[in-house]
Amino acid sequence: MSDDTHGGVRYIVSDVEAAIDFYTNQLGFTLLSDPAPPFADVARGSLCVLLSGPGSSGARATPPDADVPGRNRIHVVVDDLAAEVERLDAGGVTLLTDVVSGPGGQQVLVADPDGNLVELFQPASRS
Repeated sequence: MSDDTHGGVRYIVSDVEAAIDFYTNQLGFTLLSDPAPPFADVARGSLCVLLSGPGSSGARATPPDADVPGRNRIHVVVDDLAAEVERLDAGGVTLLTDVVSGPGGQQVLVADPDGNLVELFQPASRS
């Protein structure tokens, strides 16, 4: 594997166009490729999310007993969680949790149109 190869996260989605809309318009990802309806990929920084629709090879490779959402989630670092929460709320995105604070920072969970989890995380300020 070459040093310039980056991995990604594959999310199996029922509607690739709805997923593109959510990730690009709600979470600020950039569309990399869009051969929808079977597939698209989006990126934010070095994170690439592969959006695999029902007819994609990624979806077809999933064993039938594993085709339900898990507890996995992508982790997106934000500068101002309160502002992101306000913006998402104004955009009609439902927050799945209250903001949770811990020693490392604050986080909140949202879900894409297919229920895949996205964690928005604001690191604690370092003094």
